[in-house]
Amino acid sequence: MTSGKAAKAARTQAAEDRRRKIAEQRAVEQRRQRRRSIYIWGGVGAAVIALGGGVTALLVSQKSSGSIAGVVSYGNLARNHVTTKVKYPQTPPVGGNHNPVWLNCGVYDKPVANENAVHDMEHGAVWITYKPDLPAAQVASLKKTVGSQTYLDLSPYPGLPAPVVASAWGKQLKLQSATDPRLAEFIAKYKQGPQTPEPGAPCTGGTGTPTG
Repeated sequence: MTSGKAAKAARTQAAEDRRRKIAEQRAVEQRRQRRRSIYIWGGVGAAVIALGGGVTALLVSQKSSGSIAGVVSYGNLARNHVTTKVKYPQTPPVGGNHNPVWLNCGVYDKPVANENAVHDMEHGAVWITYKPDLPAAQVASLKKTVGSQTYLDLSPYPGLPAPVVASAWGKQLKLQSATDPRLAEFIAKYKQGPQTPEPGAPCTGGTGTPTG
C-alpha cells in the first residue's frame, strides 16, 4: 500500500511537473509572439509614417513646382536680330525679335529699350517692370528682391497695365503689389527656366549701365 501510494504520488508529481513545464513553454511562446507583433506593427507603422512623409514631400514638391496663379504663357515667338524698333503685342514684351545687343542685367532707375531687354530674356533673364509712380517703399522692395542676383532686370515702364509686371521669355505675371509672394515664385521658376531659348548666354558685356 505504501509503495502504491508512493508510485501514485510520483505520477501525480510528474504530471504536475509536465503541466507546469507546458505552461511555462506556452508563456514563453506567447511573449515571443507579442514581441514579434510589436516588431511587425512597429515596422508597419514606421513604413506608414515614412510613406506619409514621402507623400507629404511629394505634395509639397508638386505644389512648389506647379503652376503659378496668374501667369500667362505665349508661344511661337520670333527670335530674329533686328536693329529697328519692334512693335510688340504685349506690354511689356515677353519675347520676339530683338536687338543684337543685350541689356546688362541689373537695376535701372529709368526705362530701358524693349529690344535690349527682350534679348536678356532670350538668355534666361526675368524682367521686372513697375509703374513710374509706384510708391518708393515698393520700389525699394523690388530692388531688395533683385539684390545681387544675376539674370534679373528691374526698370520703370510707362503705360504698364499693372503696378508691377514680371516677364520671362514667353511668360508674364501682372501683380498689384511688389510684395506679392508670387513674384519670388516667378523668379525661382522662370529665371534660366526651361522656357529659356539660350540658357547660360551672357547677361553682362552688353549695353546699359545698371545703378545697382
